[in-house]
Amino acid sequence: MTETQARGETADPRLSIVIPALNEEALLGKTLNSIDSDPETEILLVDGGSTDATRQIAEATGACILPTKSGRAAQMNAGAAAARGEILLFLHADTCLPRGYREQIEAALNRPGIVAGAFRLGFDDPRTSLRLVAAGANLRSRFRQLPYGDQALFVRKTVFAETGGFRELPVMEDCEWVRRLRRRGRIALVPGHVTSSARRWHLHGIFRTTLTHQFMLWGWKLGLSPERLVRWRARRQQKEI
Repeated sequence: MTETQARGETADPRLSIVIPALNEEALLGKTLNSIDSDPETEILLVDGGSTDATRQIAEATGACILPTKSGRAAQMNAGAAAARGEILLFLHADTCLPRGYREQIEAALNRPGIVAGAFRLGFDDPRTSLRLVAAGANLRSRFRQLPYGDQALFVRKTVFAETGGFRELPVMEDCEWVRRLRRRGRIALVPGHVTSSARRWHLHGIFRTTLTHQFMLWGWKLGLSPERLVRWRARRQQKEI
């Protein structure tokens, strides 16, 4: 069996890692290198129409490529539908997994009452301001059981199917799914930290990005449509250019 087959097309995978991507050539290689070469793990790169070297990078590391329409929710749903593993791990293309991630996932899902889980958040930038952002996310995830998609959400495939998957929203698809998931049981926060890219924070500024995220979250909670929130964010970011 070739390395490509071992990583992307295993005979009987237990864990399926679903990575939605669109033009992620700059960071995807690092993300894929954080995944162990494991005969019981399949890697699904769900590509939303990349025009850069995203697919070639994924193919070179042995991931299976699944072309689909763009939109993170639609891409993750497509990956979940094609996955053959018992457990699904949704991983952003700019986020690296910690060592021992598989053991932590299995330990969490084997605990009574746990229906899903996520990792603690970390950034590839050591600045204190970003450490505070990560600390806030980890406190929210621990005490309110509200992890976000950049924390590498994981769930058994049967449970994902029973929840109906992600609703195809332009934003907040992870928050909406997690809130539905909480009705079924507890969401574990495992000890390991993923390392997410701080590129959005660099582009728009840490303070402004934090305020934007909070406005989006509270706007959604108050009933503003995801489409309206996306338009507001686009106008705000346009003014910053």
